[in-house]
Amino acid sequence: MVSAMEWSAVAKMNVERISRLNGSLCYKERRFRLHSLLLIRMRNLYFIFFLIAGFSVFLGSCEKNAGTNEPTARPSFDIIQEKILNTSCAISGCHSSTADPGFSQHGLLLTSGKSYAALVGAAAKNGAAAALGLKLVSPRDPENSFLIHKITCETGHHATASNFGAQMPLGGTFLTKGQVEFIRKWIINGASATDGSVNESLFNDSSVCQPSIEPLAPPPVGAGFQLKIDPFDVPPQFEREVFIRKNTPNLSTSYVNRIQLRGMSNSHHLVVYTFRDPALLPQSNVLRDLRNSNGTLNPDVLQNHIYMTGGSETNTDYTFPPGVAFQLEPNTPLDLNAHYFNRTNFTLKGENYINFYTVPASSVQHVAKTLDLNNTSISIPAGQRRTFTRTFTVNEVMRVIMLTSHTHKLGENFVIKIAGGPRNGEVVYTNTNWEHPLYVSFPNPIVLQPGQGLTSEVTYYNNTSKTVNFGLTSEDEMNIIFGYYY
Repeated sequence: MVSAMEWSAVAKMNVERISRLNGSLCYKERRFRLHSLLLIRMRNLYFIFFLIAGFSVFLGSCEKNAGTNEPTARPSFDIIQEKILNTSCAISGCHSSTADPGFSQHGLLLTSGKSYAALVGAAAKNGAAAALGLKLVSPRDPENSFLIHKITCETGHHATASNFGAQMPLGGTFLTKGQVEFIRKWIINGASATDGSVNESLFNDSSVCQPSIEPLAPPPVGAGFQLKIDPFDVPPQFEREVFIRKNTPNLSTSYVNRIQLRGMSNSHHLVVYTFRDPALLPQSNVLRDLRNSNGTLNPDVLQNHIYMTGGSETNTDYTFPPGVAFQLEPNTPLDLNAHYFNRTNFTLKGENYINFYTVPASSVQHVAKTLDLNNTSISIPAGQRRTFTRTFTVNEVMRVIMLTSHTHKLGENFVIKIAGGPRNGEVVYTNTNWEHPLYVSFPNPIVLQPGQGLTSEVTYYNNTSKTVNFGLTSEDEMNIIFGYYY
């Protein structure tokens, strides 16, 4: 600022100049020159004043930004919360409350105020991801962020992606490519709670992020064969379950000791059945639907089935213990059953592969058979938690070598116990993840004598507003022990 002393000196100088002018010029000339001189001086002073003032504002602004680090744009994570988490993740039944049926499995709340701390730097609970040391969100490292693996639609995104479970959000409500890219950029930029550097225009890409399936290579020639369900449409806002009969291509009796499954990420299950009565076979290589286009059911397609393999974990790879294998007669008719969700407004695709790996007959000591123990007497009242128990006894000696389970989304805890004999009441299987049920193998088989058996003890929490019973759709419930024995 210009001081009072400086103003006084300027004024004194002006007065002296004016006095000199008064002695030498006429009145009009003196007046004109006086006026001009004052204007020039005022203009110079104004320039100095605004220069100093502008510099002061600049310094103040820099000082303010340096001290507070105020963001210049809306925080990117706030946009993620509003446009993605609130609408697709923190919804009833998923990641909105500790009362959600799946909370005991994933322990992840994505509501506003809790989601950031729950994601950034938090360890993944998925077994395969935890073994690799992945975090849910690892700042600046999307490849080691489990969240990206769960939402991306890149085919073959990770070498062990088949063990990471279904793509999220579950049930065919995929994110758009723009939403996924926005989250990826946020992680690359440091996964900050306050930074706003990610361009919101990424949301303009509204194409659905459904990954195409990575084709499953068939077994080598002479080591097995592959069956496939070719791509089919899953209409918008629809739940399509299809069956197709395929005959195995083996020309002589074969022994299968490994089964590998692969399907699309919006799959509910893939199951392979044999037929109870070979005289009642459906036409081969013709796709049959459980549901009509109006949603009504065709229950006849479910008749005449014997479970062989598969379940709600669509991408699996199971190998029998040494010396144990399935026996397949030449050209055995099988029914391939795929169930897909679509909660989007786009047409999605379903597609599945099944590999059967064979071994020489000379290496087989025991022929495997299947367990399919189903409790249909379940009814869960709205807002209630209920446990259903049923014991299945056997009438021949069974040596159980593998157990797994199947429920739908209300299933919280599936326990299998031995019933009878010296191990009565012993828990041999526990699963708390309905979406990715455990496959538990027993190198030392569980031996059941006639009159003994297995007990299923299954707990459900119904967080809906209506009673849920046993049924065929994903909005119904199931309660099944699957497994193998000899």
